[in-house]
Amino acid sequence: MAYDLEEQEQLDEFKAWWAKNGKMVTSIILVAVLAYVGWQGYQIWIQKKSTEASNLYQALVTTEPSKLDVIKTQANQLTSDYSITPYAGRAAVFLAKSQYEGKDVESAKQQLQWAIEHAKESSVQAIAGLQLAGIHYENKDYESAKKVLANIQDQGFAGLKDNLLGDVLLAEGKTEEAKKAYADALKNLDMQGRLFQLTKQKLESLGA
Repeated sequence: MAYDLEEQEQLDEFKAWWAKNGKMVTSIILVAVLAYVGWQGYQIWIQKKSTEASNLYQALVTTEPSKLDVIKTQANQLTSDYSITPYAGRAAVFLAKSQYEGKDVESAKQQLQWAIEHAKESSVQAIAGLQLAGIHYENKDYESAKKVLANIQDQGFAGLKDNLLGDVLLAEGKTEEAKKAYADALKNLDMQGRLFQLTKQKLESLGA
């Protein structure tokens, strides 16, 4: 096939450019292809882990509450082998509830702290935080309760957070601060809900 002069010049320029940059271009393409293949493989692996974790979690939550050792084994498997999935955090909270009901409060606190630090869902982190703060409140460890509450970021739990904060502040004798916390809680609680009414009653009992 014959080329005119201009086409020949362009072809020569491309050959020269390729001779200089061809290896680099090939390497970039190869890296991109390998990255894509790796990403696809990772997604398949994640999906497989999530499916396995889902099945384990369903087995966990349907276990008889009295079988605490079984629950502990199942939950620990999820938190150790499936920590990259949302089910690990949920399992930690579920185990904490079982341990708390079984009077093993310290172990429950450890599980809740793990969920706060490692759960993949902000809602699960918030639930764990509220439960841990509640335990501190029951034990009259008010500073620890306030510290845990301060770290809850999920706005969907703002009402619950401020309600509990009000209880903690009131227990400390900080009435004015408790009033503010209850008032803030009412802004984020369902007006038709029972907790809204209870919080409103607490606020009114303080003369607000």
